[in-house]
Amino acid sequence: MAANPVAKRLVVLVSGSGTNLQALLDEIERTGAEEYGARIVAVGADRDGIEGLARAERAGLPTFVCRVKDHTSREEWDAALAAAVAAHEPDLVISAGFMKIVGKEFLARFGGRFVNTHPALLPSFPGAHGVRDALAYGAKVTGCTVHFVDDGVDTGPIIAQGVVEIRDEDDESALHERIKEVERSLLVEVVGRLARHGYRIEGRKVVIQ
Repeated sequence: MAANPVAKRLVVLVSGSGTNLQALLDEIERTGAEEYGARIVAVGADRDGIEGLARAERAGLPTFVCRVKDHTSREEWDAALAAAVAAHEPDLVISAGFMKIVGKEFLARFGGRFVNTHPALLPSFPGAHGVRDALAYGAKVTGCTVHFVDDGVDTGPIIAQGVVEIRDEDDESALHERIKEVERSLLVEVVGRLARHGYRIEGRKVVIQ
């Protein structure tokens, strides 16, 4: 993906409160889309009635919902999600707390352009309980990872990571809140750098130009 002075088009996918989405919206508003390198053109979700969609609507952004239960199979849902995202012609797709695993059709269209965050230092503690698993293991540090999505679970090429110390008094909730703070700022930084400078993926390495 070559560098380009024109602001890149982002579609952001959410499943819940949309705090990562809000962090992106705030930074783009603060710096301007041209300086940041990207603008959000649509926000999609896998369910109705969530704060993430409300944030998008307050920002005047187009939204769409693609629910698994509205489709006869997971593959049909995946194809419908891919089509809904493709309609907005994104340069990058951002998973901002999107809690569904996409399939072959989606990755065929957006592989190498689909950015996700994970609340652990991959490849350690992949899956749905990264914070809980790091605590249970007795790790002294954990953090968050921004990575491209591939057809595995949290196995795609790593773009950037942020470290969070695990304190003796931490429970899962307290630790997760500190990770989320680092995650929001790291995601904003990484998306801007990818958009402004362009990048290439060499095997497991992401090189930002």
